[in-house]
Amino acid sequence: MNSQGRAPIRFTLNGQRYELAREDVEARLTDVPPDVIRKHAVRINETWYPAVQAFEAATGIPRSEFISHTARRHLAALGFEIAGNVESRTTAPPLRVATPAPTAPRPTAALVEVGGEWHTEANVQAALVTALAGEGWRILSVANTATKERGIDVIAARDGRTVGVEVKGFPSRNYADPARAGEAKRTSPSTQAGHWYSQAVLAAMRLRGKEPEWGSVIALPDFPRYRDLHAETAGSLAAAKIEIWWVDQAGTVHRP
Repeated sequence: MNSQGRAPIRFTLNGQRYELAREDVEARLTDVPPDVIRKHAVRINETWYPAVQAFEAATGIPRSEFISHTARRHLAALGFEIAGNVESRTTAPPLRVATPAPTAPRPTAALVEVGGEWHTEANVQAALVTALAGEGWRILSVANTATKERGIDVIAARDGRTVGVEVKGFPSRNYADPARAGEAKRTSPSTQAGHWYSQAVLAAMRLRGKEPEWGSVIALPDFPRYRDLHAETAGSLAAAKIEIWWVDQAGTVHRP
């Protein structure tokens, strides 16, 4: 356990296992000047850094080997303050942010890639991890949703309680693959959301059987379609002791 009361995190990236502690990040970023912040920032030692720069410096992993989402979720798991700043492609060049100031990025868990959607599974997971870490939860593990890593999406603990969280996004009308960017999906978002909801419920039920002492949670972006599906199944989920946590566009997590 480090001086901030947070245990080191362990993760696998490109087949290699790593362990990272909060104090290691702070030590390795000491006296490192911040690069220009373009999208997402993290505050370390009272200085705002691009999340990718900070993660590279802290781990020694070249930034060509990971994506911004990976950096954000692991740094958030260590309790660092994350800020998302979505810019249009026509905005003026970003300013260098060296210390917290009125012009520094405002903290938010709605971490969205430029041109992306806030309700993708990766962004919902990043918002959830950021919110939980900010509330004092210890993040025990975070699955890499970008590579469809198998297992529980988020495992967190606080005050003697451990929860496993199955995270889902909300379907887009178009494909994320740039090669199919102009092609509409054949399955409507509403229909696909029903499939994803069913998958989440099954995963949560399996977790209840595998880890009966844990809390079993489903985290969903707050959309009317998911609210309707929950209304139809709320009694059964309550009987199975499965909770639904809602993540809104601002990155706020609403729990029962």
